[in-house]
Amino acid sequence: MTADTTRSQFETLLREQVRNEFTASQQYIALAVWFDDQDLPQLASHFYKQALEERNHAMMMVQFLLDNDLRVSIPGVPDVHNDFKSVREGVELALQQEKTVTDDITTLAKTARAEGNYLGEQFMQWFLKEQVEEVSAMATLLAIVERAEQSGNLFHVEDFLARETVGDQGTDPTAPATAGGAL
Repeated sequence: MTADTTRSQFETLLREQVRNEFTASQQYIALAVWFDDQDLPQLASHFYKQALEERNHAMMMVQFLLDNDLRVSIPGVPDVHNDFKSVREGVELALQQEKTVTDDITTLAKTARAEGNYLGEQFMQWFLKEQVEEVSAMATLLAIVERAEQSGNLFHVEDFLARETVGDQGTDPTAPATAGGAL
């Protein structure tokens, strides 16, 4: 392992994004547990899967750093939100989190390009595509939650999630390698 003596802004931001992805994973676990406690198993299952996906994103970034002989430190994560007043509040938090991650990923891609880091820029392309899917899926879920709340029956959300594929479309062969393998 070669020691980093000079860090590019892209490398610094990518290391910060590892923390952000692990934090997103923990936040999705907290949401899943809350939905489980509310007897909403489909919503819980959806967010448990989302938590694994965010963990895998962090580990893809770790693998990129390893592959490029860059120092890797696994960060701790800040506290996450565990209590929600409603299903809507939880899903709104998730949508906002995905929008924030999209901004972070866009900044990483712009920074790589500005620094002439073509490997970093190419690596970020998959994440940009992924974030379009993530924001769209979470916005759809929020719309379904809002309609279900209007009807007074949150089990419409459960039915929707049981019959529809929201977000994860399965294994993407173009996805970057995941350190330790994807879960």
